[in-house]
Amino acid sequence: MNRLAGIDLLVALVTASAAALAAGLVWRPTARLGPRVRPYTVAARSSLGRGADVGPVADPGVVLSGSTLRRLFDPIVGRLAARLGALVDRGGEDRLLMRLRQAGLLADVPVARRVQEYRVRQLATAAAWAGGAGGTALITGRGVSLVLAGTTLGFVVGVTRLRGRVDKAIERRRLRMRIELYTVNQLLAMHVRVGGGVVQAVQRVVERGSGPVIEEFAEVLRVHRSGRRVSEALQFAARVTPEPHAARTYRLLASGAELGADLATGLRLLSEDIRGQRTEALKRAATRRRAAMLLPIIAILAPVMLLFIAAPLPSIIFGAP
Repeated sequence: MNRLAGIDLLVALVTASAAALAAGLVWRPTARLGPRVRPYTVAARSSLGRGADVGPVADPGVVLSGSTLRRLFDPIVGRLAARLGALVDRGGEDRLLMRLRQAGLLADVPVARRVQEYRVRQLATAAAWAGGAGGTALITGRGVSLVLAGTTLGFVVGVTRLRGRVDKAIERRRLRMRIELYTVNQLLAMHVRVGGGVVQAVQRVVERGSGPVIEEFAEVLRVHRSGRRVSEALQFAARVTPEPHAARTYRLLASGAELGADLATGLRLLSEDIRGQRTEALKRAATRRRAAMLLPIIAILAPVMLLFIAAPLPSIIFGAP
């Protein structure tokens, strides 16, 4: 039976090849324009530094290059990723773009493509987790229902994994900004106290520092150099920053640049406030960790103490044997 199927397949291939050859003989392919035009462009190509034996100017390259495959599959993958993002992220593209900005992710991607790139990566992660879970269930010989359940669970885990990564990145960025703001505010207060303006103070801090706060100040300077007032740039930074203390600093600097208020005292007060809140947060964290350390000790010693207490109870109640 297998031999007959192989013979039928061979006959079908030979018949298809013969039909294609006959069609090519009947309908000749259209002659290309390049060989006809090339003799008339020899002088022009020679004056441009190209030899007469050089082929056509427009080189088609590889037929199925990476860019070609990208152009073919980008619309399909983009549409699937957009529908998945619309189901998962209910806040819309503006909120998602804000969260990516606050997390500091995909900073090397242009803003116009940042949301699409994130959703494509989310779709790829979900597909990888779904394929891994479904393949594992299929290899282990599970039933169809378990394979479908594993695929669905892997898809859900893959979708939520990237969202959790964004949330963790935002929280880590906020913590680092709280740590940096105390020093940054002190430096700004010193530069302002010696007679510098807001733009000069921010520029000196950006030139000598690094970190999330410095990155946001560098963005403020770029917006200001593009033609907007520094107060507007600082107000915009206060709206998009993930850290409330940084927003307070930016608003204070904006009011100082707009109204000419005394910034040094305000910046030092903000620094003291940040240090006080950090101290309280560290105390609360230390208390929680101390309680967490006591839980294993209590779990180990409590049964032993109960045994020691309960061991003489039978003899006390019922008397000595």
